[in-house]
Amino acid sequence: TSGSARMVGWALNISHSRERYIPAHRVVNRNGMLTGKHHFGNSTTMKQLLENEGAIIENDRIINFKEKFWDPSTDLR
Repeated sequence: TSGSARMVGWALNISHSRERYIPAHRVVNRNGMLTGKHHFGNSTTMKQLLENEGAIIENDRIINFKEKFWDPSTDLR
């Protein structure tokens, strides 16, 4: 929903001002698109951070998304 998207945007904005590190660069949309890249100062920071973790990105989309995706509903049972 649009309300959920606004909440995620709010969380991304404040993540940079926290003492404790929050890996907010890992927050992508359900299709693996880097829709939050504008929250990282420039358009390439999010991509670089994800690539450093092994993500393959083309046209602002994680190509190996199924391999990298974490689904807490299945992993935290």
